[in-house]
Amino acid sequence: MARERPTYPGIHNDRYGGMTDAGRLIRDAWVFGILPESETCEGWDYGRLENLYNQVAEAWEPYGHLVKYLPEDLRERHERIHGEATKRARELGWQPDMSDDD
Repeated sequence: MARERPTYPGIHNDRYGGMTDAGRLIRDAWVFGILPESETCEGWDYGRLENLYNQVAEAWEPYGHLVKYLPEDLRERHERIHGEATKRARELGWQPDMSDDD
C-alpha cells in the first residue's frame, strides 16, 4: 500500500503566515515572477517545492543572492512582498528572533 506523501499547507496556512524557509522561497518566487502572487503552493509535495527552490536559486544567482543588487523594480517588489509578510506575521505573534521551530 502506497503511503501518501506529505504536502505543504500553503503559505497562508504555514507558521506565522509563512515565516519559514518554504514561505520565504514562495515569496521570492513571487518577486521574480516565477509564480503569480495568487499561488500559495497549498497541497504541493516537497519534491515540487524543491524544484521551485532550484528555479529561485537560479533567479537570485546574477544578484549574488543579495537584495541590494536587485534592479530597482525587483528590489521594490521584494520590499513590498516581504514587508507585507513581516507585518502579517507580527500580527500573528511572530518575532524576528524566532526560529522556524519556535
